[in-house]
Amino acid sequence: MARSESKKDASLSGEAKRAEPDPPAASAPPARAPRRGGLGTALVLVVATIAVVLLAQQTLHMLPHWLNPFATETKDRSGPAVLQSIQNMSRYEAASGQYQVIVDLEKDAKYLPSTVQGKRTLFVGYGTVDAYVDFGKLPKGAVTVNKDRTTATIKLPKAQLEATNVDPKRSYVYSAQRGLFNRIGDAFSNNPNDQQQLYVLASQKIQAAANESGLRDRADQNTRTMLVNLLKSLGFKTVTVQQEAAGQ
Repeated sequence: MARSESKKDASLSGEAKRAEPDPPAASAPPARAPRRGGLGTALVLVVATIAVVLLAQQTLHMLPHWLNPFATETKDRSGPAVLQSIQNMSRYEAASGQYQVIVDLEKDAKYLPSTVQGKRTLFVGYGTVDAYVDFGKLPKGAVTVNKDRTTATIKLPKAQLEATNVDPKRSYVYSAQRGLFNRIGDAFSNNPNDQQQLYVLASQKIQAAANESGLRDRADQNTRTMLVNLLKSLGFKTVTVQQEAAGQ
């Protein structure tokens, strides 16, 4: 009996050992998930800041001028104009021409592409040129009248052209293409000579167009018509206006 019980105990102890679970193997630490929360929060803050700024600008524009803390005010602190000279005029402005010109000015570097170093500007210029006859230069004997004061003869010089007057209110830069170096340089400097050169070129081209047009001929015709009508209104029956030939 004792042996059978000892055998039972041994078998039970063996079964207990076999039933006891093995110790868990050491598991690897879990991989860290990427931290997306910080980047998403930053983007949300940026978008929210931009929205607030835009809303604030819109709100400030709707406020009255005296309530807007960022409203600008223009103050003219220029001094009074100083008279430098007075010139007596004896000219008859007989005709005026209005012109438009497009100035296409391009500046390139010799060994660099235009995208790196170069500038091209399209400038639309509006200007006027006046044609006049100078009565102050009439020589002695230029006007002759008969004894009965019924016939008059007038000798006039040919009409001349005034310098071109470019209108800054109507003239403007249509487009400007600049290379990378030009953009960087313009960001740190203010060169008014660029605008001045455009105005000078526009003035020269308009003046050339006025010389080639019939503006002076129109001024001569208008001057003759004015003098004939004026003298006839004063009682003259016959009025002859003679003008110098071109180049005299």
